[in-house]
Amino acid sequence: MKVTIIGAGPAGSLLAHYLLRRGQYQIDIYDSRPDPRKISFSKYRTFPLLLSERGLNALRNIGLEEAVKSHGIENTGMINYSKNSKPQELVRRKPILTIDRNTLVNTLLEKLEEKDKNRQFNIYFNSRCIGVDFRHKRLKFKKETEEEITVGYDLLFGADGVRSVVRTHFLNTERFEFEQSYLHEVYKTVYLSRINDKLRINLEPNKLHSWKLEDGTRLLAMPQPDNTLSCGLVFKHKKNQVMGMSSKSEVREFFEHNFPEVAKLMSESEAEAFVKRPAWNFVTIRCNRYHQGDSVLIIGDAAHAVPPTIAQGCNSALEDVIVFDRILDEYDDDYTKAIPQFTARRIRDAHTLKNLAENSIPISKPLFLQFVLRRKFARTMNQLFPQFFAPFFLDLIAETTVPYSEILKSAKDWLSKVKKSNHKILDSSY
Repeated sequence: MKVTIIGAGPAGSLLAHYLLRRGQYQIDIYDSRPDPRKISFSKYRTFPLLLSERGLNALRNIGLEEAVKSHGIENTGMINYSKNSKPQELVRRKPILTIDRNTLVNTLLEKLEEKDKNRQFNIYFNSRCIGVDFRHKRLKFKKETEEEITVGYDLLFGADGVRSVVRTHFLNTERFEFEQSYLHEVYKTVYLSRINDKLRINLEPNKLHSWKLEDGTRLLAMPQPDNTLSCGLVFKHKKNQVMGMSSKSEVREFFEHNFPEVAKLMSESEAEAFVKRPAWNFVTIRCNRYHQGDSVLIIGDAAHAVPPTIAQGCNSALEDVIVFDRILDEYDDDYTKAIPQFTARRIRDAHTLKNLAENSIPISKPLFLQFVLRRKFARTMNQLFPQFFAPFFLDLIAETTVPYSEILKSAKDWLSKVKKSNHKILDSSY
């Protein structure tokens, strides 16, 4: 059975692991980008990932959890920095894994090649999909040399992210509904050292580090095992301080004024690279189905991309894989039944996740204070009387594999209040 996976990101790579274990598929992965294992880390777009129980469970089930953990750092909380007050520490009830996206992908690909003893797996980088023919089960790719090739498939999986080419071709099929929206924020990646011995700076390695400005601009720094920081600078798409910077000196001035601790960790070369680095959008995707016929399926961000506010984008993408694997088990590898069933089993949770990701965290300061108090109360009561008080809903999301749709039941009123408040603030700022 010839399986083609478009996209060598976390979801596509993990799917290849699960299918390879079944021993009856010839697997080909195509990705439009260069091999990330051969590209300078600082030149590749990336973003810090937080892998919680859903993602780790999908890795654990295929025997990859420890390999991935060896390249990440156990995170026990977050330190929030402010100009006018002491840093505040938020402690996690249960540690999660922090890892850079590229590091996760590289680990999955390396382990995949190690497992491929029977040569049932191939991967082709610099191969951009430019055409999908569902009727004849054929794909067209353009190589780095501009050469075009056509290949056939028996099963096709679109794991090619928010700009999914496979999903785009769904638009030509009957009754496919698709929604795409952008957050009011964008981000740039930043690479720093975690330690500056001369200035006696040594940020804690097991904590996320966060800074926030009055205009909403914020920086999230995630320690890496090699004592570096992989960071995301998030700022408004309009009316921001960042996009107008055109020189290294302006970058340094911006960080020294707004993030003085960070400025002391930034090299001259990174300040220069930051100017040239593009800003990336946060895109939200919603579809009314994830399959086409009985031989094509989209997963991960291609099917249900969400904002990073509750750190579930990658976790839900990895969970997609284990959900599909269980459906294949249930139907004895009859993919003609399993593929449509994925939509039936997954769509409710995916739509619920969009609601949770967009409306869990309030923008307004008074409502955010209420959020902090609610979380503290819920955690305290759950610890004292677990038989009567359920865990805080965000703790259920991060620490369990309870379906998102079940978790929603305890958070509906809160989400409605946050949605109304956030929309009011965002509408007035544009």
